[in-house]
Amino acid sequence: MSQSEIAIRLRDLGRDYGDRPALAGVDLDLPAGASLAVLGPNGSGKSTLLRILATLLRPSRGEVTVLDTPLPGEAWKLRGRIGYLGHEPLLYEDLTGRENLEFQARLYGLEKQEAGRRIEADLEMVGMSRRADYRVSDYSAGMKQRIAICRAVLHRPSLLLLDEPDSNLDPEGREAARSLIGRRDQLAWQGETAVTRVAVSHEPEKARAEADQVLELAIGGVAP
Repeated sequence: MSQSEIAIRLRDLGRDYGDRPALAGVDLDLPAGASLAVLGPNGSGKSTLLRILATLLRPSRGEVTVLDTPLPGEAWKLRGRIGYLGHEPLLYEDLTGRENLEFQARLYGLEKQEAGRRIEADLEMVGMSRRADYRVSDYSAGMKQRIAICRAVLHRPSLLLLDEPDSNLDPEGREAARSLIGRRDQLAWQGETAVTRVAVSHEPEKARAEADQVLELAIGGVAP
């Protein structure tokens, strides 16, 4: 498989916090358009891996190539092509949900009319149209997660990095979110280029069923 067909390539990836290894010896080739499930116990480095891929952390050793871009040296090329949904919703509490998304659209340089169209469509998909003009500080944790999902995909990224995306969502919310962050055959906004998806999960059975590949991490390394 040629490099252009590989969305993520990792070779002996490691990350330490002081003298404690959080990741060690991670090797991976993930084809473009594929979905990867990242599994493992607490402390095995799942969130650390996502933060490295999102250009938020530098690896301690090894080679990382994401969307044909070597990290960390050329991270600036990637930031507009990645959608990242972490443990925190990364929303401004004193703004409304809609205002948060409008601000995000400006950061990505989206044309105002196109941004408005996307915002309305995405809010409708996650069931937040009627609550979009409430302040985020008045939202429940589940409502914040729905807006955070909209934020993560507003710029239509080539790579989706999802850290326990079902957190705080009820069954209705989980179902609604699939059209924005689900498998490639579920995405309502996917264009001609297939979206690559990496999702951390604590639900192994469900994650395996939705993934093309599985990466199992152990404390300090990769599970045998």
